[in-house]
Amino acid sequence: MHNKDIEDIEFSIFDTETTGLDPRSGDRIVEIAAVRLKGKDKLGEFHSLVNPGRPISEGAYQVNKITAEMLQGAPPIGEVIPGFLEFIKGSCLCSYNAMFDLEFLESELKLAGLDFPEDVLVIDILRMSRKILPRLERYALWFVAEKLAIDFKQEHRALSDVELTLSVFLKLKDLLFDKGIRDLNSFSHLFAVSGRLINDIAEGKLAQIQEAIDLGVKLRIKYLSSSGDITERDVSAEKVICERDVYYLVGHCFLRNDERSFRIDSILDMEILR
Repeated sequence: MHNKDIEDIEFSIFDTETTGLDPRSGDRIVEIAAVRLKGKDKLGEFHSLVNPGRPISEGAYQVNKITAEMLQGAPPIGEVIPGFLEFIKGSCLCSYNAMFDLEFLESELKLAGLDFPEDVLVIDILRMSRKILPRLERYALWFVAEKLAIDFKQEHRALSDVELTLSVFLKLKDLLFDKGIRDLNSFSHLFAVSGRLINDIAEGKLAQIQEAIDLGVKLRIKYLSSSGDITERDVSAEKVICERDVYYLVGHCFLRNDERSFRIDSILDMEILR
């Protein structure tokens, strides 16, 4: 899957509904759904209600309207999750606000005595929205969909929300292609929240930056700015800093003729100028 064109990659877009907001407090998944696609073509669909073995909080019920009666005949997560893992196998996993769904998924896997597959790359479509549409007032899924002229009501049920997320994903992907970004490495480094590939890419970029610092030479970087524009610029690298788990390249930018800092996860390409 390494550095293919995005259109050649299979994606599984998934969503969960839960008994509450915190798996560390014992909250569980009550519904899980996914759609698998390649390009714009749907390849399959996965959906199941899940008996969580505990009550749904009033707050969760007000959002998803899933009742205890609806879950009485549903299978437990231990029977559902192997099928879900088989469904997403070999694909890139996507979700809107992925860390929320991923935390629940990893909690359920742990309870079932299973591990999250190491080779699965997880993309956050919320992060895509923020980077590609940086000037929105808010980033709720329904609001982003509305701004992208998607006529689809958010129902807060797993399969329905997957369909809405899929529509948002396809629109954002087209906007990304308009910017000339369509390779998996750039896509992953910009929007992934988990996966071995992003660690490999990050380590490679940090190694290149350190080499440029050691040699005392410039770097030429292709950069997606906070305004959503892509620029190419030469930078004399001085150091790498980390703030709130985000790494930055700090150096003199010859395009702006000033010291600037650049998010390393927003650097699309990098070349050492020897």
